[in-house]
Amino acid sequence: VQLQASGGGTVQPGGSLRLSCTASGSTLIYYAVGWFRQAPGKERELVSAISRDDDSIYYTGSVKGRFTISRDSAKNTVDLQMNRLNPEDTAVYYCAAVQSPYWYFSWDEYEDWGQGTLVTVSS
Repeated sequence: VQLQASGGGTVQPGGSLRLSCTASGSTLIYYAVGWFRQAPGKERELVSAISRDDDSIYYTGSVKGRFTISRDSAKNTVDLQMNRLNPEDTAVYYCAAVQSPYWYFSWDEYEDWGQGTLVTVSS
């Protein structure tokens, strides 16, 4: 499956953005999907993930209560709604998919990756 991440931009602290991971070539209903981010000088981390059947969802601790991952089968997307953004959320955000019931913490476990979209939170 080919993935395209979109929706990044520059927002002020406290603002919101909605990222979309749009698939082509296959349908995402067969995939678990993860959203990763990499900030300058830091390692890439799993921010959120959703299992293939939507029965398991993960959020890293720093985004719990602020970010929401969701799947839109009609649009063939997995979205990440990000609220109450702060400067520590500044990073390039990537989506990744694996044809498996389960999501994984490791980038290397995924089979397909999008190109990344930049999120900058700054006043």
